[in-house]
Amino acid sequence: MPVIAAGLAGEAGLELGGVMAVAPQGADPVQAFWRLAEIAAQVRVAHPGATMISDRNERRPGGRHQCGATHVRVGTALLGGRPGFVR
Repeated sequence: MPVIAAGLAGEAGLELGGVMAVAPQGADPVQAFWRLAEIAAQVRVAHPGATMISDRNERRPGGRHQCGATHVRVGTALLGGRPGFVR
């Protein structure tokens, strides 16, 4: 992950603000977000401005705040669901 962050941080016009992830289906969300917090700490070593930790799935409760989440997506809660994507 820090390698990807380095590549993004070096691109003109992009600002690395932090990390965002979705806990894998069936995984313990708290464990997944603790792992995300560890990755965020690694990224901040080289990119101190990358302070955001965001959860991408607002429907699964978990210990996001305990893991240092600074943002939680609430789009579906506010705007309703979207139709599923069909190929």
